[in-house]
Amino acid sequence: MDVYDYAMQMEKDGEKLYREAASRASHVGIGAILTMLADAEVAHYDLFKKMKEQKGGRLPEAGLLKDVKNIFVRMKEAGGLEAAGVSEVELYKKAQDIEKKSENFYRDYASKADEAAQASFIQVADEENRHYFVLQQIIDFVSRPQQWLENAEWYHLDEY
Repeated sequence: MDVYDYAMQMEKDGEKLYREAASRASHVGIGAILTMLADAEVAHYDLFKKMKEQKGGRLPEAGLLKDVKNIFVRMKEAGGLEAAGVSEVELYKKAQDIEKKSENFYRDYASKADEAAQASFIQVADEENRHYFVLQQIIDFVSRPQQWLENAEWYHLDEY
């Protein structure tokens, strides 16, 4: 299996995981965030498919972090946060592990790729890092909603 087939399979697996998690999410807002992550995996798949077909390509600019922040703010305003289940934390941690492994794989391959492919692999690795961050925010939110909400401005998102 070549690197593009492998990368496409990883992205398909990630999409499947996020769609399953979204369907089981105990809160509609968290389900929406997981669906956004699944859609981002589809964009990664499409990029790798284009690269394999030697059509090149770059990921479209994603507003994922801004969109996720807005969903958390709406969840806070709507109340009913007790519906966000701590029982889902293990699934989110598993997804985080997959995102970290994907990021490492793409960074490693970027160091071996030609210049054109290198930029795309680094771009996807950076996105996987952002997905990891979003998952951490979900974990923090469902584990400690009152503490998390005290910091709901997400001032630390500016780093990205």
